[in-house]
Amino acid sequence: MPLSKVPPPRVVRIIEVVHHHLGQLHRRMVPPPAALLEMITNAWASQAITAAADLGIADALADGPLSAEELATAVNANADTVGRLLRALVSRGIFRRRRDGRYELNALADALRSDAETSVAGMARFVGSPQHREHWSHLTDAIRTGQAVVPALRGKSAFEYLAGEPELAKIFNDAMTSVSEVAIASVTAAYDFGRYATIVDVGGGHGRLLAAILDGAPNSRGVLFDLPEVVAGAPALLAEHRVDERVRVVEGSFFDTVPDGGDAYVLKNVIHDWPDDDAVRILSNVRAAAGTGRHVLLLELVIPRHDREFLGKWTDLEMLIGAAARERTAEEYAQLLGGAGLRMTRVVETASPFSVVEAIAI
Repeated sequence: MPLSKVPPPRVVRIIEVVHHHLGQLHRRMVPPPAALLEMITNAWASQAITAAADLGIADALADGPLSAEELATAVNANADTVGRLLRALVSRGIFRRRRDGRYELNALADALRSDAETSVAGMARFVGSPQHREHWSHLTDAIRTGQAVVPALRGKSAFEYLAGEPELAKIFNDAMTSVSEVAIASVTAAYDFGRYATIVDVGGGHGRLLAAILDGAPNSRGVLFDLPEVVAGAPALLAEHRVDERVRVVEGSFFDTVPDGGDAYVLKNVIHDWPDDDAVRILSNVRAAAGTGRHVLLLELVIPRHDREFLGKWTDLEMLIGAAARERTAEEYAQLLGGAGLRMTRVVETASPFSVVEAIAI
């Protein structure tokens, strides 16, 4: 999303409040069992979106409207059941049925294209995959015990399990890429990275976030740090975004050490992957590399105090299921950072659910 299209965070928060109260009004206007039944069957809607993504229906409609029969041929499926799937999705505002009976993309369906500017097809396929559905089917056990599902069910950590499931791992990586794209424009619009001469992206993957930061901070340089097998794919992406000459790629694990010399250290969706002890260990390594007075910036879903809907309240359960990890409130981040020799200075909201947790090494 271009920066010019990112709305101010305050406007987004107002819209969220209005959406919350409209939803509350809707639920109060129908019998409670009916309202709850609608929520329960949202799982079916989610799986229908996954089916559309798995079949590539949005990709098939990218060149124009198709009938159910034409669409079924294009995606190698049954015409009758394709029509039934789309009938259900259209009722939720996903895809559009024309007066002539043909189906076409609308704004929501367009985001299911695999090549959309900000595609959520990967996330749809991961959340609806048989393996991930099985993990969530054990949520009751996780709540009862406080323990992660994946290690108990698979006999290995979530990351080790993904490493042994190449197809699922690719879907997961596509899902994380789509989440990053949602966050990047809003984060770079809300926070001034240009005041830092050298920015170290810790656990930065292929460098998509760092590339966006440097694009908006032309006088800054970057260091991309992640595991060897991860950063192996970075040079091509950095070159594509024309920042490769301003980025030094460093291999390693943030559990061992972190490159020094940075004016700011950025960690996006890193800390929420780990329980408190591991998170403090990572942050302590960052603190050791940064040195007194340098900034550490966590890009995370900071759970707000209000009781309205918020994505982080659901990904918090996802973190529990995968690794007994968690999303955190601002107060919890302040405490966590303090345990690593860092002082939280502020939390900067963005137009997306992501916030920038700013801290300084003390």
